[in-house]
Amino acid sequence: MNAATPSSEPVGPREPVDPADRNGTFRSESLELALAAQDAAAVAFALRHDVVVVPKLVLPADTTDAAPSTGGPDDGALPDEGDQVRVFGRENTDKRILLLFSSAEAYAAMVPDDPDRQVMLYDALSLRVFLEAHLDVIEQVFFDIAGPHTMAAAPEDLLKALR
Repeated sequence: MNAATPSSEPVGPREPVDPADRNGTFRSESLELALAAQDAAAVAFALRHDVVVVPKLVLPADTTDAAPSTGGPDDGALPDEGDQVRVFGRENTDKRILLLFSSAEAYAAMVPDDPDRQVMLYDALSLRVFLEAHLDVIEQVFFDIAGPHTMAAAPEDLLKALR
């Protein structure tokens, strides 16, 4: 992805993404269109100005040391403090792959048999903060990996595009 000009806007508190404002959908039409066009600049624009669907890590019910989520499953809000992003990795390596989606349906196509499939919506700031915190372990970012319009980006390039 091409790097964007760094933003001079201050980073401050943000309001949660209210699913009612999005008609209850977990979808970014602008990201869907950008991926369909295979347009890296349009993908970057969509990520800066809309939301992206992020898989949510669902911990086993018997996990006692996990911070509880107050948002509940698929509530559409930006992640609560206890929510974690589900990342994927290859065996015998500490590197991870971040999978991002244009819709909850695109994620469901990747893990159709997962009974604990949950998602959250990230805005540009949330995605940037996550990438900055985990840049040393994320080796690749894929969008809508189950197709039909998959794209990939290096995490460093994606981070530059979000600034």
